[in-house]
Amino acid sequence: MKIILFTTISLTAFAANSILCRFALGGKLIDAASFTSIRICSGALFLGIIYLLTKQNKNHISYKNKWMMPVMLSIYALFFSYAYLSLSTGTGALILFGAVQTTMIISGWISGERMNFIQFTGLFLAVTGLVYLVFPGISSPSPLGAFLMGVAGIAWGVYSLLGRQAGNPVITSAFNFIYSIPMVLTAAFLISSPVLITSKGVLAAAISGTLASGAGYVIWYTALKGLTSTRAAIVQLTVPVIAAIGGIILLSEAFSARLFIASIIILSGVGLALSKKKAQRM
Repeated sequence: MKIILFTTISLTAFAANSILCRFALGGKLIDAASFTSIRICSGALFLGIIYLLTKQNKNHISYKNKWMMPVMLSIYALFFSYAYLSLSTGTGALILFGAVQTTMIISGWISGERMNFIQFTGLFLAVTGLVYLVFPGISSPSPLGAFLMGVAGIAWGVYSLLGRQAGNPVITSAFNFIYSIPMVLTAAFLISSPVLITSKGVLAAAISGTLASGAGYVIWYTALKGLTSTRAAIVQLTVPVIAAIGGIILLSEAFSARLFIASIIILSGVGLALSKKKAQRM
């Protein structure tokens, strides 16, 4: 029950990131480099304060290759923001979560995880529902945008996989964000894109960094300890559905029968894929 709760909260946080990014970048309230920089810096500040207030022991950072996670986080955050400058929401979601799912399922397969027939059927249903949901908006996506979002998806998949091996979620997340700051700021400086900043854009980026990313990732780390790589990949297919519902409620986006049908298909598929019968191991 605890894993289900944490997973639901973290997936909602991921969807919030998409909504905030669409709101800020789509509304031309801030440029991509500034959005990403503020997102990472605010997340680092938020997690750093929690780290200090709770007096966590940094010796609990037990995972190997400590720099790999900040690198993956930086790549994901930067490429995610810039990809959405040239991709529609539907196309971006399909590419992102397709890449995440592929990365994590391949990793699970290599480590010996195997899906039974019911789980494979659930995966097929979930993917079918996702394609059905975003297909109307797909129209010759920008090659550059598709490449950037694909890389973002791979980076997030690797980041999640490494997170399963990490120790204390708060400490791990705090140091990942802190170590990501110089990478993100350097990249933003080198890109040298026109700067556009408004108060609403800054607020959206700050909320994305503190709550949707900082707090969300800590909870996701906790949930990952109870999920296989395959299951962690599959449950993330619910994020586009959650984001779409959030768009309807918060951004006044139109509700459609297609969204309702796709949501039923995706959630049914995820339910099958997460059936109690465990994936086989070689």
